[in-house]
Amino acid sequence: MTGWLITNAFLHTHKFTEINLWLVAAAKKAGIDLTIKTNAEVLVRLDSKNTLAYKTDETDKPDFILFWDKDIRLAEYLELKGIPVFNSSRSIAICDDKSLTHLYLQRAGIKMPKTILAPMTYSNIGYTNTEFLEQVIAELSFPMVVKECFGSFGQQVYLVQNHMELEEKVKVIQPKPMLFQEFIEASKGKDVRLQVVGNQVVASMYRYSGNDDFRANITNGGKMKPYEPTKEQTDLAVECCKILGLDFAGVDILFGEKEEPIVCEVNSNAHFKNIYDCTGVNAADFIMEHILKELGNIIEVKDKEID
Repeated sequence: MTGWLITNAFLHTHKFTEINLWLVAAAKKAGIDLTIKTNAEVLVRLDSKNTLAYKTDETDKPDFILFWDKDIRLAEYLELKGIPVFNSSRSIAICDDKSLTHLYLQRAGIKMPKTILAPMTYSNIGYTNTEFLEQVIAELSFPMVVKECFGSFGQQVYLVQNHMELEEKVKVIQPKPMLFQEFIEASKGKDVRLQVVGNQVVASMYRYSGNDDFRANITNGGKMKPYEPTKEQTDLAVECCKILGLDFAGVDILFGEKEEPIVCEVNSNAHFKNIYDCTGVNAADFIMEHILKELGNIIEVKDKEID
């Protein structure tokens, strides 16, 4: 069996390349020939020919694509070519945009922090006035979390304490999409990361701030330890992945005042090096097992259709 691991051609940090090699190694153990190809090698070619553009006009298609990037257009293009893509272009797109994640989970009744989406503006205009912030303050009060809709590792998440800080932060972020969120005081500096693969939680860790940061992200100096999730937390994480159509993901869950689970974020291509260091569980192995199972199901369905 052959597969392509699609990565970004312009992202070369060790944090990313290490995960790529782990995925290739896990595939080899599972009997899969997984080849790394970048989004600059496999180009989107829109013409009347049903071929793949990989440097030339090669038409040899892999059995599946493991899409470890956020180039949504390329992911959808590969799906249009009839290649199974994990995760799907739709799921990656929803998770990449935090506002869309919240909209889809809200529709399903998933418990999340109270959230208000900033009105859209244009790149050459920005916000000519910020009167809408009065509504935001009235509903969420301070302290308040401000998030850019596109961002990773907690680096585009901010805590503001008053009207002046909120105004300043909005002026800095504009015209990029952003959202405003109630601050869950009971979960200050702590959360749980659940690694979900194929509708099961395969690993989990408790993250906590090591420097009085309101965020618990390891990248921002947080610490971690193994954690045994409650059934409610596990069910919630799995349900989120089902709603968003994810084959695998990292689900971040906050603690409410009564320890009730509150979904913070869902990460379609969650980096699993930290959770491996914490628990010894390699999510890459589970991802490959899941892909083999799903491909088997696809073949079985096709065989039945032929019969």
